[in-house]
Amino acid sequence: MNTFMANPQNTHADWYVVDANGETLGRLATLVATYLRGKHKPTYTPHVNTGDYVIVVNAEKIILTGKKWTDKHYYHYSGHNGGLSDTLAKDVMAKFPTRMVERAIKGMLPHNSLGAVQFNHLFVYEGDVHPHTAQQPAILKVGK
Repeated sequence: MNTFMANPQNTHADWYVVDANGETLGRLATLVATYLRGKHKPTYTPHVNTGDYVIVVNAEKIILTGKKWTDKHYYHYSGHNGGLSDTLAKDVMAKFPTRMVERAIKGMLPHNSLGAVQFNHLFVYEGDVHPHTAQQPAILKVGK
């Protein structure tokens, strides 16, 4: 018996669309990251991009539990002295509605060049319209 190792020649990427309306941010991010990495497939290989393309719509309608809208901070450091800035989750959502979903998913992908390729297979949109209808994406449910 030989162990199957996927390579770019024998991998196939499908397209999925996820509706984030009323979904919790963390649960949505874990499902999307799993599909981007390809861990739902029996041919998953850690060092090869075996993942799928995922489209997230209605990103502005996600839910944060508890008091995270006012207590969760997003930090950015410019690299200079005194260059640490923080923004509340409600302010990030007001200014950039897709950024919270993108950042949550990006944090669950590998932090290397493979993760960068997998992150490029993610498309996040506010509203329920996306320009990827030609790919005929399948609907992916977050909950049961």
